[in-house]
Amino acid sequence: MVFGTSELSRLKIEKSLALAAVLFPHEEWTKKEANIWVAKSRLIEEHREPNKWAKEISQARILTDRGSVAFFLPEKNTEGQAGLRCADTVIDGEIVELKTVTGTRATLSKDFKKGYKQGASLAIRLAETQSHSVFIRLFSRLSVESVKAKIAGELKTRHDDGSLVCFFGASAKLHRWTYGELRAMIGRK
Repeated sequence: MVFGTSELSRLKIEKSLALAAVLFPHEEWTKKEANIWVAKSRLIEEHREPNKWAKEISQARILTDRGSVAFFLPEKNTEGQAGLRCADTVIDGEIVELKTVTGTRATLSKDFKKGYKQGASLAIRLAETQSHSVFIRLFSRLSVESVKAKIAGELKTRHDDGSLVCFFGASAKLHRWTYGELRAMIGRK
């Protein structure tokens, strides 16, 4: 049981820990800061690649500062296919890959596809659901409608459940759309 947290936070922590433990049953989890836990095997990244680690923590803070709970997963998917990169986190009980995007719609597309694939590599292990999401921290002047349209196009042949969570750096606004909502924009379900 977690003390000193609201009931909702406690439930998010329990749900996230349960999923992380199913995905990586031999991993230990260390509380790094408020609402952020890290796989013990991933802590080495903080020292090996401090700039990368700082960027990933800052991405997670965008969500944890708004009440979410994040568990950083091991760097490599050692439980399944050796050496395959997997999603970065479990956030609020859902597999989420974190991406930072600067530049054009083409860059957005490339990074979304990569993040989608990384999340799918973990979700496939789960019998009950194959839901996974991508969080994008966007450092460009792309409009909300442009982002939605581009990602909807990327999802037209995919059928997984999940969401695109996008933080628009220029406006400091956070948006979330389910994959189903985005596919519906182009007449797919």
